[in-house]
Amino acid sequence: MSFVVELSPAAEADLERLFDFLLDQADTTEDLDRAQAAIDACRAAAQHRLAITPFSFRKAAGNPAQRELIIPFGATGYVALFEIVSASKVVVLALRHQREEDYH
Repeated sequence: MSFVVELSPAAEADLERLFDFLLDQADTTEDLDRAQAAIDACRAAAQHRLAITPFSFRKAAGNPAQRELIIPFGATGYVALFEIVSASKVVVLALRHQREEDYH
C-alpha cells in the first residue's frame, strides 16, 4: 500500500525559511549547492519514506496520528512533523532543523 504525501502550506513555508537561513549563511558556491541539497533531501525523504511506511516513525505530541520523521543531513539533520490523515494520505505539517527549539 502506498500513501499520498502532501506538504501543508506551513511546511512549505518552513522549507523556504530553512533555505533562506542556509543562503544567509553561505560563503561559497558550494554552500549554495549544499543549501539546495538540504531542501531536496527534506522533500525526497518526506515523499519517499512517508509514502511507504508512515506508521514506523516515532509518535509526536499527544495525538497518535501525528509522528516525526528524522531526516539526516550532514552532521545533524531535520525533523518533519506529519499526520496520517486517512488510510491513504499523509500530510507534512511542519519542518525544522534538529537544533531548533520546536516547530513554531
